[in-house]
Amino acid sequence: MKFIDSTHSEWHRVVGEDGPMPHPDPAPHLLLSLEQWHAVRDHWPAGLVTGVEVPNDYAIEDLAHDLPRLALVALKFPKWVDGRAYSQARLLRARYRFAGEVRATGEVIVDMLPLLARCGFNAVQLRAGESQAAAERALAFFPAHYQGDVDHSQPVFARGAA
Repeated sequence: MKFIDSTHSEWHRVVGEDGPMPHPDPAPHLLLSLEQWHAVRDHWPAGLVTGVEVPNDYAIEDLAHDLPRLALVALKFPKWVDGRAYSQARLLRARYRFAGEVRATGEVIVDMLPLLARCGFNAVQLRAGESQAAAERALAFFPAHYQGDVDHSQPVFARGAA
């Protein structure tokens, strides 16, 4: 799991005096809102390293045809008890075979890390006050699971059976 420090991230948002707006001169590692992406995707340069922030109430299926052009999909947890972004990540990995970075943002707490990893997140930006060391320990709590996940379609007991 990659841990993101929001103050030193290689990805940057485009914000103008009137709020977020599409960048007139595209550069790599821009993290666009979904609205910005929809406004520029038809003329966005191919091969430019681009990321999109997706709200957790968005139908991820509607982004499927854009996935080959994206390097990062950041999924938002507006509350730690709202788990819709888990389903979005699972769909990105299992159904759409998205190989880029799937990042958890928002109200992400240490207790969520094992499930985030099982659902397909490979990067996380913890909410303020959460400890990266505690998050790393949480990832090591369960080395194997009985159920399959996005990395292993078969449960651990089935993989060892003859």
